[in-house]
Amino acid sequence: MTLLRRKLITAALALPVFALATPAIDAPAPAFTATAADGRTVSLSDFKGKTVVLEWTNADCPYVRKHYGSGNMQKQQQAAAAQGVAWLQIISSAPGQQGFVDGATAQKLNAQRGAVPTATLLDPKGELGRLYGAQTTPHMFVIAPDGRLVYKGGIDSVASADPADVAKAEPYVTEALAALAAGRKVANASTRPYGCSVKYAS
Repeated sequence: MTLLRRKLITAALALPVFALATPAIDAPAPAFTATAADGRTVSLSDFKGKTVVLEWTNADCPYVRKHYGSGNMQKQQQAAAAQGVAWLQIISSAPGQQGFVDGATAQKLNAQRGAVPTATLLDPKGELGRLYGAQTTPHMFVIAPDGRLVYKGGIDSVASADPADVAKAEPYVTEALAALAAGRKVANASTRPYGCSVKYAS
């Protein structure tokens, strides 16, 4: 494959999908209940009074691999956990689509990568993804302790699949969590998500 062809494919994968509307900033985050990879039932209400991060993921997506392969996603998960933040990883890939895994495989992937989400939620029907209008993997959302959605968009500012770009990027999610912890308004509350499109059932 030529370098130009690889760049064109990467650029095409990075284009966000705008068919789904996302909840409004400062509006109540949509409530949900889902099954976790370990079989538990997890609801947003379980984390009432806590900051919550939602991370849409697809282990086969090169943009997700950028952040896990570089250790960036794990580092952010660890920092969030140290602050008492709940980090929910969500897999909305449909059966037969890229990124679909069962619970055991999801847990194995996290163990292999050193990922430490609070829970990994399985959403094969795409109901949770559509509820939030998740468009890409990764697509990130931050919910304040009072239940308001205070951030939605990309994990950072550089829409590439190159791990070398992590250090150059403005870390939007990290900044949003820091603002919340300091009692400040999130400066970049809504940004463009980038990555592979979420592989919903057709």
